[in-house]
Amino acid sequence: MFDLTHFKENQKTAHLASYYEELLKKEEELHAMGQNDPSLIDLAHDELTSLKTEKAGVAKQMETILSQEKEEEKFPNEVLLEVRAGAGGEEAAFFAEELAIMYARYAEQEGWSLRTIHESRSELGGYKDASFEIKGIDVYKKLRFETGVHRIQRVPATEKSGRVHTSTASVAILPIRKKKNVTIDPGDIEIEFSRAGGAGGQNVNKVETAVRVIHKPTGIDVRCTSERSQLQNKEKAMAILQAKLEEKEEERAHSEITEERRSQVGTADRSEKNRTYNILQDRVTDHRIKESWHNIEGIMAGGIKEILEALQKASEEGKESKEVAE
Repeated sequence: MFDLTHFKENQKTAHLASYYEELLKKEEELHAMGQNDPSLIDLAHDELTSLKTEKAGVAKQMETILSQEKEEEKFPNEVLLEVRAGAGGEEAAFFAEELAIMYARYAEQEGWSLRTIHESRSELGGYKDASFEIKGIDVYKKLRFETGVHRIQRVPATEKSGRVHTSTASVAILPIRKKKNVTIDPGDIEIEFSRAGGAGGQNVNKVETAVRVIHKPTGIDVRCTSERSQLQNKEKAMAILQAKLEEKEEERAHSEITEERRSQVGTADRSEKNRTYNILQDRVTDHRIKESWHNIEGIMAGGIKEILEALQKASEEGKESKEVAE
């Protein structure tokens, strides 16, 4: 007997489950009709064959919908991209902004939408930190390995002696999932409102639309200035906080099964050194898979597709080898 329980509970498949039940009733009626009137057995048989085919089609459709939903839950089509300057002072801030531009241009190539949620600039114009919302097909699946520490080696424009400097910036890719796995207690939240700076019209500058949400138990601080209303910024900030708390919970759970997390591409932890961008040698090296690429100018202009595909391939091969070993 085909179990309809999960399909009836899901909004996307509930109507199909109801239709499947109607087909079952018709099937029972046809069986009864054939038993009560032998002259109708052939007609009932033809109808039953047709119903069987239709039932199989509906069942497959429901299973496909749930399978797609499960895949989207694992790899959602919406993420929060965060970049933050690390070691290196103003050079690190410039690098953080260059990374943000790199991802923005890649997003444009993929046909994804990108919106600035919050940005804090350094004195000379780079990013102290910034966050962006990116939406599009396979966005988390393709960008998930970017989380971690990136570093750049180059001679700064202000360096007169020609000495090479190393600066770092951290990147975080947080999936925004529809299903909430962590409950936020309203008593744990502190919300502050302020005027949003920068462009945005009179409404943005005169009204306290900017929102800062602080989760007191963890100290997580989320700011949102992208929307034109206080309510919209609050909702966006809460969605980001939800994603951060779920990431924190996932990291806690993963730390308990460290062996299971190990793969060829590493753990995607924020403290892990992902990649080095060496300007003088025109080389980008991903340390987790020990591969390098040239044409750094093209890469910083959004040409990271080859790198992302190499990471995806390494991840899949790592999982396969682990399964074989087990």
